Parts: sequence; structure tokens; C-alpha cells
Amino acid sequence: MQKNPLRYLGLIGILGLLGIITENTGLFGLFGFFGFFGLARQRNDEMLRHNLARAGLNAFMVSLIGFPAAATIISFIDSLETVVVVLVNTFAVLFVIQILTFVISFNLYEKRGDLS
Repeated sequence: MQKNPLRYLGLIGILGLLGIITENTGLFGLFGFFGFFGLARQRNDEMLRHNLARAGLNAFMVSLIGFPAAATIISFIDSLETVVVVLVNTFAVLFVIQILTFVISFNLYEKRGDLS
């Protein structure tokens, strides 16, 4: 039985420790990646790979829509300081939306259990 490669995403949770060192509380959100360690015992089969690909496509589509929309909105801002703040916050929000889209899609596909 092959090990599930998705479990390695749990290692990103270690970066949450940088929040303690840098006192940047925004990094504590990375602790959520530890949840991927729960998938370590899941069987790595064709259905899992298919569902990962479909969920990844959904998250990719969010980025294809979100980043050009954000770039368009940011292009209308005149102040450089405001652009930096909006850019950083937009990047963070889109990252969270992508991860949530992936996780929710993957869970729905796994519960449904078909290859359609």
C-alpha cells in the first residue's frame, strides 16, 4: 500500500511556529495544515488521485478568477501605501479561499465516492 502524498501538506503547519518568533499572529493560521496529517492512513488509490485532481482544479479555478479580479481592483488605487496593504490582504484572503475550496471540494468528492 502506497502512502498518501497529501499528508505532506501537514508539514506546512510547522511554519505557524514562525508566528511565535516574529510575533506575527497571521502565521498562526498555518497551524490548520496539521489537519492533513489525519489523511496519512487513507489508502492511496485511483479514486483518491482522481478526487485530488478534481479538488485541485477547483482551487486553481478560484485563483484564475480571483487574482485577475484583484489586479484589476488594485490598478484603480492611486496611493502606493494603500496598494501594498490591499495587495497583501487580497493575497492572504485568496490563499485562504483556495485552501478552503480544495478541502471542501475534496471532502465532498470523497463522501460521494463515485468517479464521475
